[in-house]
Amino acid sequence: MGESSDVPGLRRGLQVLGLLARRAVPIPAAAIARDLGLPRSTTYHLLNELLAAGYVTHLPAERTYGLGIAAFELGSAYLRHDPLERVAAPLLRNLVDTVGHTAHLGILHGNESLYLIEQRPPRPQTLVTDVGVRLPAHLTATGRAMLAQLPRPHVGALFPGPAAFPMRTPRGPRTLAQLRRLLRLEADRGWSVEDGYVTSGFATVAAAVFDHGGRPLAAVGVTIRHHCPDESTECGGTWPELAAQVESTAATLTATLGGRRPPATATGRG
Repeated sequence: MGESSDVPGLRRGLQVLGLLARRAVPIPAAAIARDLGLPRSTTYHLLNELLAAGYVTHLPAERTYGLGIAAFELGSAYLRHDPLERVAAPLLRNLVDTVGHTAHLGILHGNESLYLIEQRPPRPQTLVTDVGVRLPAHLTATGRAMLAQLPRPHVGALFPGPAAFPMRTPRGPRTLAQLRRLLRLEADRGWSVEDGYVTSGFATVAAAVFDHGGRPLAAVGVTIRHHCPDESTECGGTWPELAAQVESTAATLTATLGGRRPPATATGRG
């Protein structure tokens, strides 16, 4: 049986997605055509089809293309299978036994944090995080630990307007400008903190896990009980001793998966 006329187009579309996945930042259509040896007209046709399906996003101001939310969702679906969870589960168990608080592993699902694993101490406190739960990534420490390692245009594509910033408490970033400032701070510090952004009376410390290309693959977080005197204002705690334990677990998971943490200058830092 001969090859379907649709197969070459599918193959080229997958080549475009593979190229975009290997690049740290969105790139122009001309660069895609050059690197893949495609005619310019064919390249734009493929990009338009991928745009319509949500696998590619277009940044008009920069005249570049990057991976879209559908690509993130596809990657998230893969990560929900055994490899990541099987490797991470015992590491999270050890982390819980060390710090005595609930630990979880999250991934990005579009502009949300999706929780894959949660390990709890013998007497856990009730939390809204649980396996399969999705929460706004700009509010969660696990979400921002990953967002802080994404190129700046990717963050902008994930948070295109006010509707992308739902709030759960009076705290947390409400605009893209506020989110970018927070991501820069957390990228410099090395870990993310959420103090009452998701649920009043709880705080979370999180650090990113990286793949072989130095891209954020997941994030490890630990949640503790914490009250600030003023519910509308943070106390400013960052819990460096707890963060050291979380970062150590994230680094071990990165190494076990064959990943690598990128140099600080390699990311767009939100």
